[in-house]
Amino acid sequence: MEFRGKKIIVAGASSGIGQKTAIRLSELGAKTILIARREELLAETMEMLSGEEHTYYSADLSVTGDIEELVKLIVSEQGKIDGLVYCAGISKGRPLMQCRPETVGEVFNTNFFGFLETVRQVCRKGRFNEGMRIVGISSIASMRGSKSQTMYSASKAAMDGAVRCIAKEVADKGICINTVAPGMTRTKMWDSFLERYGEESNSVRDMMHDQYLGLIETDDVADAIVFLLSQRARMITGTTLPLGGGKLT
Repeated sequence: MEFRGKKIIVAGASSGIGQKTAIRLSELGAKTILIARREELLAETMEMLSGEEHTYYSADLSVTGDIEELVKLIVSEQGKIDGLVYCAGISKGRPLMQCRPETVGEVFNTNFFGFLETVRQVCRKGRFNEGMRIVGISSIASMRGSKSQTMYSASKAAMDGAVRCIAKEVADKGICINTVAPGMTRTKMWDSFLERYGEESNSVRDMMHDQYLGLIETDDVADAIVFLLSQRARMITGTTLPLGGGKLT
């Protein structure tokens, strides 16, 4: 898979899946354009990348009103975009009675509204090269329910549903858009979950139930993302690739 000369935005690149994806793309020759809220963590990711000409922009994608100017700036400084990976996301485990509209909004602003607006802006005329590929990071939670995960699961299901529609609208522009839906993955989010509930808790057992192949590594997810960004996946669009370690069998 060859990405030499390709300019690919990785949103949520300061840690976890986004960071690993940026590293993998840089190893394959891509010019990565990193986005995340915390500049110091973006600078750390930059040090891990192979090659040169990578850049980063510190921005909070939950503030959707700022995304248009951000994308305009990126295109004006870096040129037309060949790919977008949207890894930005938050998880707030709350039982139903604590799913107040303002809390739901916080989750959706980052997980779905930020995704939708970023996609909308990069798909505008003059901002992308022919054959652009877009990959959003969804979750197996969009297909399998768990207690206290209503907001997170709903936001990821919204992403999957939107992609099926967007794919039909952008096909005539030569754009492919898909999502990857990982199961439980070894990230800081997982570490926080273990810290909160304990490794032997029923909550952890429930989350890992039926994930027969065990905990997923960020490398596994990055490999799936890179495949969907590549020409080898040129006939795949409007779909969600489950990466559940057997979770859906």
